[in-house]
Amino acid sequence: MASSVISRDSFLRLVRRSLCTVSRHRPTRSPSPSPPDSSLLLHQNPIVFHRNLAPSASISLSSFRLFSSTVPESVGETGEKSSGEDGAQKDAGKSVRGAPVSWLSFLLLITTGAGLIYYYEKEKKRHIEEISNASTAVKQGPSVGKAAIGGPFNLVNDEGKPVTEKDFLEKWTLIYFGFTHCPDICPDELIKLAAAIDKIKEQSGFEIVPVFISVDPERDTVEQVHDYVKEFHPSLIGLTGSAEEIKKVARAYRVYYMKTEEEGSDYLVDHSIIMYLMGPDMEFVKFYGKNNDVDALTEGVIKEIKQYKK
Repeated sequence: MASSVISRDSFLRLVRRSLCTVSRHRPTRSPSPSPPDSSLLLHQNPIVFHRNLAPSASISLSSFRLFSSTVPESVGETGEKSSGEDGAQKDAGKSVRGAPVSWLSFLLLITTGAGLIYYYEKEKKRHIEEISNASTAVKQGPSVGKAAIGGPFNLVNDEGKPVTEKDFLEKWTLIYFGFTHCPDICPDELIKLAAAIDKIKEQSGFEIVPVFISVDPERDTVEQVHDYVKEFHPSLIGLTGSAEEIKKVARAYRVYYMKTEEEGSDYLVDHSIIMYLMGPDMEFVKFYGKNNDVDALTEGVIKEIKQYKK
């Protein structure tokens, strides 16, 4: 009877302990409930011990099953929940960073890019037009006096008569410096000069006196100059003189000249390629370089004469 009581008490105590252990460790994983006290059972009758041990073992197994079926579920739920949350976060990240671009975003990108390209091209074109207009527009700056070009001279014309600057007063004059043995540049410039004075007269009625001054006094005699200038225009006046007089007039008009490639009597003369427009008072008005063609020279001279008469 006593053994039965002890067995029943041990059984109840074991069940109570198992339930307490399960309830206490339900939220988290914890070690299995401790087995029943073997010291108490060892003093019992072997038969009773076997009877007590069997229910204990079964209760322990049952409690272990209860524990294992409960705790892993919570762990499983937690694991599923955490893994589900991680998956949701990953999916959320993918939807923001790795998802394909929508058609609306693509069209917005294309529209924005096209707008930027159009704006850039428009600004570029406007900037180029401003530069072009600025380079072609004639801007009248403040007057700082006349250039120190021109002055008195004493030369001989192609008819052998002495000529000074005073012989050209009250006339508009275009003066070009060159030499009769010039192979190409001087003929080209004199052809342009002859064509321009005819065109100026046709378009405006202004008469221009063309003048050729030699920078090769050693070879350009009066006869040589006469034959040379009449090949270009009947109104073209040729002037020559001594080496000293040519040097003085060249310095007065800021003209550079120098002999080059001298081989005996055959040589070339390097010189400035400039035409000078002189006013009726034989004062310098404007110069024209080689880059001016017939039309540019014609328009430039007409413009200067009209401005002078205002």
